[in-house]
Amino acid sequence: MDSFVSRAGLLIAWASTLALLAVFVAQYGFDLQPCVLCIWQRWPHGAAVALGLAVWAFRDWPAVSLGLLGLAITAEVITGGIGVFHVGVEQGWWQGTADCGSTGGADSLAALKAQIMNQPIVRCDEVVFAFLGISMAGWNVVLAAALAGLGLGAVVRNVNRRREDWS
Repeated sequence: MDSFVSRAGLLIAWASTLALLAVFVAQYGFDLQPCVLCIWQRWPHGAAVALGLAVWAFRDWPAVSLGLLGLAITAEVITGGIGVFHVGVEQGWWQGTADCGSTGGADSLAALKAQIMNQPIVRCDEVVFAFLGISMAGWNVVLAAALAGLGLGAVVRNVNRRREDWS
């Protein structure tokens, strides 16, 4: 097995772990409450951690390891896609989901109370923190693209090496 595949799996797991740690420190250490899209972006990172570790654990089974790397890449593409959607909501390019805290009109006091009680703490279209002018969702897109690219590079390298072995 190409050691680059197992190292790519470990790097994806490590970087996704750091991303999750960063958002939990922001949330619990600095009281930056997440919106629903922020939370959705966390799940694929969690999957990428488990899949990246599995890539390394199954490094002696090339087909399994490569398949797991493909799933880890998919998880990164998913979190990046959610991040792109979130950035678009933040920038006003499109509207967020129904769970993003839209404020529709209520036709009764009971409906208004229910609407207020069901609102998320943070709206998806408000940037609560930015670094270098890029929101946390934007940085998630950058990280996810880099990790997916790294994983794809490992797959391509592995395929090219196998072609050379068959020649």
